Amino acid sequence: MEITTTQEQGRVPVTVFHLKGELDAVLAQQLRQQGRDAITAGAQYLLLDLAEVPYVASAGLRAFQELFTVLRGDSGEQGDKVVYEGLRDGTYKSPNLKLLSPTRHALEALSTAGFDMFLEIHRDLRDAVASF
Repeated sequence: MEITTTQEQGRVPVTVFHLKGELDAVLAQQLRQQGRDAITAGAQYLLLDLAEVPYVASAGLRAFQELFTVLRGDSGEQGDKVVYEGLRDGTYKSPNLKLLSPTRHALEALSTAGFDMFLEIHRDLRDAVASF
């Protein structure tokens, strides 16, 4: 289990976390910590590369949710209303957190939990970086 980090430059700087191994409680804790550290250091746009993640446990889904929430920051009541309405209508996609190349099993977990409804999923690194 490991996470390596790279920086990509599109219209904005994008921090890419390349995850390798099962996204269980151990790797999820590491992801949450590295994500918080990156955000504290100024990262505003995160791309999670899941190409080498054969399995996503509920702890991994909670880590995604935490990063999503932290990146949203304090958007205030008006911002929350827009997000909640967009989630309800299926029109909201996170502008700050996106996913790259989830494996079939990881995608099944994401879809079952509804994360594919608000997190963009890309298959190509260049396209994913350009989408921010």
